[in-house]
Amino acid sequence: MKLQDLDIIVTAPPAPGWGGRYWILVKVTTDTGITGWGECYASSVGPDAMTHVIKDVFARHMHGENPENIELMFRRAYSAGFTQRPDLTVMGAWSGLEIACWDILGKDRDRPVHALIGGRLNDRIRAYTYLYPQQNHTLPDFWASADMAAEAAAAYVAQGYTAVKFDPAGPYTIRAGHMPSLHDIETSVNFCAAIREAVGPAADLLFGTHGQFSTGGAIRMGQAIDCFSPLWFEEPIPPDAVGEMAKVTAAVKTPIATGERLTTKAEFATVLRSGAATILQPALGRSGGIWETKKIATLAEVYNAQVAPHLYAGPIEWAANIQLAATLPNILMAETIETDFHAALIKNSITVEDGYIPVPTAPGLGIDVDEDLARAHPYTGDGLHLQMQDGPISYHAPNVFAGGAPVKTP
Repeated sequence: MKLQDLDIIVTAPPAPGWGGRYWILVKVTTDTGITGWGECYASSVGPDAMTHVIKDVFARHMHGENPENIELMFRRAYSAGFTQRPDLTVMGAWSGLEIACWDILGKDRDRPVHALIGGRLNDRIRAYTYLYPQQNHTLPDFWASADMAAEAAAAYVAQGYTAVKFDPAGPYTIRAGHMPSLHDIETSVNFCAAIREAVGPAADLLFGTHGQFSTGGAIRMGQAIDCFSPLWFEEPIPPDAVGEMAKVTAAVKTPIATGERLTTKAEFATVLRSGAATILQPALGRSGGIWETKKIATLAEVYNAQVAPHLYAGPIEWAANIQLAATLPNILMAETIETDFHAALIKNSITVEDGYIPVPTAPGLGIDVDEDLARAHPYTGDGLHLQMQDGPISYHAPNVFAGGAPVKTP
């Protein structure tokens, strides 16, 4: 069995658009006719350029190879061009293609992927959700309203969720880490207080940021919210400032989580060695794929750290997250996005039941992809999957952060 054909679909989720402006789906077919699906997480280049990178990685390192030879193909891609170091764009391309290889192998053997990478340890995975606006909430008002956030949190807890994530701490910008304004600290405290009052002990609070603070600013913010006992303080400073992140970890009580922007065990190992975080959040469509992230999780075990796979993408990456999570003794939870489009794209083959995700038992990733639906929603914009703000934050007025993607209308 050899890898033969590659097809790439860039699909744009319709309104409300949660999960980013577009998802890059890869369909790989073998010479025996078996098809595997993967998803490449967003890169720092647009989808047209990324499509060419994916094609190059496949043609150069994978075409004609047995899909079993994951390690060999990884070493080719990782080392290409005299590199042998993490490359965010190349590893983003590789990760989605690697996920497709595992889907192929599972289908070829009539076994779920988790059975091929250590077997099932967990029958279901604890899910968490970002706080998205409810039908009665208006945008962009929702992003700055503690009361609306509390209403959304209560609604998700009523569905069975035991953890909710929110990020009221102001926008992330192209500038270096900044000191939060007192407005942003006050807003963050108000969010934590309102959500904690709304859900009580029924759900953990996950305080999200996007690497936007200076070290001192992150410490101020973290100490301001410590009294609400969040389960984590996510990526408080830029992700490559690992030594500085360790200073934040030492100064706040809330556990630090990081990893959505990191790739390969090389970068995650640095986080673990420095004591910068005790919760790792790899995005499998970027971190190196299923096998590389299994290695990352194993490293985390040694440091008594937990894993909570990140998801701001489509349901194919989610499916890969769940297959990996089924095998991990140190899984904490997995991010989930429940929209009609996410569900329809995999024909409801993975679900959330009372706050947990039952691990699929079907072959491969355990999903049934609606290829026609994916092709019916092509991406026609010119923005990146996520974009940072050019302008600085304000210190004389509240900063309104309108989420990671623009408001979409039906």
